[in-house]
Amino acid sequence: MIHGLLWLPLLAVFVLLAALGWIERRRQHLFREWASGAELAKLDGCGAARLVDGELSWSRFVAGSFQPEGCFTIKRLEMVELLSLSSGEAPLTEESEGACRLRLVGCGQQDDLPFADARRARLWMDELMARSRCEL
Repeated sequence: MIHGLLWLPLLAVFVLLAALGWIERRRQHLFREWASGAELAKLDGCGAARLVDGELSWSRFVAGSFQPEGCFTIKRLEMVELLSLSSGEAPLTEESEGACRLRLVGCGQQDDLPFADARRARLWMDELMARSRCEL
């Protein structure tokens, strides 16, 4: 009987991991549906983003669905800055890694798009600026 009780915590951990895996699979499935037809899309720990017909929109995964957080029209984009996610207005250097945000500036509008990875944010920054120049 004591051996059975020793395995009980392992069973609880297994059930917890299976439930977390199911939630992540559902999140990825919902993201694939949400981002279908997008020219550019991302899903990470900070949320999801997609570029469809020159309109960049981003959302957070909350309670089994994506809740919109913001949008920005790419043809109005004038500048993109890579900033730290948590430390105010400090720009990131080329060597910086980790969580960050892209500040999108254009036509008097300013929005922040969060990223979990600075390397991926740099790729998006280049891609958005290239698309902005193509839209002009």
